[in-house]
Amino acid sequence: MSTLRLTTISNQTGSASVPSDTVINGSAKAWVNFNGLGTIAIRASFNVTSLTDVGTGIYNVNFTTALADANYSAVGCAGGTNNSYGDRQLSTYPLSSSSCRVVSGVTASVTTYDADPVMVAIFR
Repeated sequence: MSTLRLTTISNQTGSASVPSDTVINGSAKAWVNFNGLGTIAIRASFNVTSLTDVGTGIYNVNFTTALADANYSAVGCAGGTNNSYGDRQLSTYPLSSSSCRVVSGVTASVTTYDADPVMVAIFR
C-alpha cells in the first residue's frame, strides 16, 4: 500500500484548498441514513456495514471498519412517526469502537418510537 504525505489538498484548478489535517481529523468517519420503521433498511451510508433492531426506537449502527476507540462524537436526528415532530430526541449511547447505539424518543413522555428517517454521523 502506498502512502501520500500532503500538507494541503486542493481542487483541480487550485481555487479551493484545505489542510490535509482537516480531511483526516474533520471528516465523518461513518454516517448512515436509514428507515427505522418495520424492517429497518439502510438507504445510504459510509463505513456502516449493518444495523441491528434492538427494540422499539433502538438501533445499533455497526461500523465496517472499527474506529480507534469510543472517544468520538455521534450526532443525528430522527423524523416523527405521524408528521408530529414536537419534542423529539435522538440519543447515542453506549458508544464502542465497532458500533453506536441510537435511540429515538419523545422527551416529554420518555418513550421510544420507530422513526423514519434516522440519520447519524460519526466524527473523530
